[in-house]
Amino acid sequence: MNIEEKLWNYIDGSCPADEQQAIRSMIASDEAVRLKYQELLDLNAEFAAIEADEPPMAFTYNVMEAIRAEQAQKPLKAAINKRIILGIALFFAITITALLVYTFAHVHLAPADINSAIPSALKTMRAQNFLTRPVVNGFVFFDVVAALFFFDAWLRRKKKLSSI
Repeated sequence: MNIEEKLWNYIDGSCPADEQQAIRSMIASDEAVRLKYQELLDLNAEFAAIEADEPPMAFTYNVMEAIRAEQAQKPLKAAINKRIILGIALFFAITITALLVYTFAHVHLAPADINSAIPSALKTMRAQNFLTRPVVNGFVFFDVVAALFFFDAWLRRKKKLSSI
């Protein structure tokens, strides 16, 4: 331990009594040690005179508002369970599909009823005339692009939620 550390311990009062006596005698006998001791005493007095900086009043308010806003967002995120929403959507999809299947299974149309109910101008229009190969290919292409778009959005949302 060098002399400066010993002098600091002496000024702080953290050295044993026998070492304090030895340092007192060094200060009294050695001029260089006495000057260093006086310099350290002045520095210690300056440190004691410095006031601790306090943050501005708005800092505490801003921190508390940030914490409050963060806590307010968490319950909303936790309250929405995607499995429940998916279950409800699946229930309605199955119910609507079952209703449509049941309805189409119990409809009995006689061929004579269809021909008499359709006007003659519509009888010449057939779906085969409208569903040509380019139309079907365009429809399938649009569906594939839309599916890829929604799948990409779902993956990005999932990645964003996992990074939070």
